[in-house]
Amino acid sequence: MTIGQMFEQSGILTLLGMGTVFGFLIILIISITLVGKIIQTLGLDKEEIAVQKPKGSSTAAGAADATVTAVITASVTEYRKTH
Repeated sequence: MTIGQMFEQSGILTLLGMGTVFGFLIILIISITLVGKIIQTLGLDKEEIAVQKPKGSSTAAGAADATVTAVITASVTEYRKTH
């Protein structure tokens, strides 16, 4: 087997492998697109978010959120001063 024949076989093998991968990617893209359209058609892409009201008054929950935010802000500020 000559070097020319080896290059010819390796070129054919390379093109065959690249063609196989390209074909698989095309099939994958088409499949994902079709599944996305099916999900949108059936309306499964819309999440239902259940909002639970906290127990107690809403002002107490708001005050707790503000307290947590203040504590986190103070912690980050202190960390940035020391590091």
